Amino acid sequence: MQHTTKIINCSVVGLLTCMLWSTAPAAAETQTIDGITLVKIAPGCFQMGRDVDFKESGRNELPRHKVCITKAFYLGETEVTQTQWVKVMGNNPSKYKVLNNPVESVNWNEVQEFISKLNAKTGTQHFRLPTEAEWEYAARAGSTGVYSFGDDPKKLSQYAWFGNEGYHGKSSPVAEKQPNPWGLYDMHGNVWEWVQDWYGENTYANSPENDPQGPETGKYKVSRGGSWVASAFNTRSAVRFTGMPAQRSSDIGFRLVWQP
Repeated sequence: MQHTTKIINCSVVGLLTCMLWSTAPAAAETQTIDGITLVKIAPGCFQMGRDVDFKESGRNELPRHKVCITKAFYLGETEVTQTQWVKVMGNNPSKYKVLNNPVESVNWNEVQEFISKLNAKTGTQHFRLPTEAEWEYAARAGSTGVYSFGDDPKKLSQYAWFGNEGYHGKSSPVAEKQPNPWGLYDMHGNVWEWVQDWYGENTYANSPENDPQGPETGKYKVSRGGSWVASAFNTRSAVRFTGMPAQRSSDIGFRLVWQP
């Protein structure tokens, strides 16, 4: 998993201030916990929200705003698979039961139960869902384009199972497409990924610069990344989708954070 990319390093003196561009390590730093491989994501700053001059997207991607992630975290190299879910929960709720495919048909509340049991099983309290800001930061992987690899949707099939390019009536095995520059697979497509945040109409307008967490309460939870039924348009890094915490679908799953 060799990769190089540009990220913004930040130093903390009072408020976090972005200082300079630097080159990421040639190989991603990973660790595997209970069969789940996670990639270390360094702190940094980025522009979150609708890409410049991309006029067709929804208002919920506005305003574009600066966000800084002040602490390193580990993010799942892939979406949580059915094998990993069964190992913790003892059942497989997925509509399309293929063990190396992402677990799907799980709602946000059930994901919280999985995380609670995984933390108990591993003797830590370090697993959780990513915040929406952490997710987009990792999805962009230092890029400023519509996708982690740039702006050309013709290249998307190299990185994502989506719509007409990867559609065969269900999700696909994880890590079969190319990873993004930070070594993360299927950040575009395959299944939508639940994140921790509640959805708020004015979240972006009122978001703090450092480590935003989203609203304290709400009606809908956010999912990101698009899926095997999504168009190329809906697999962009900036796209936000919402659903009730009890909602489940055969194209919604999740990816984990492990916070040291």
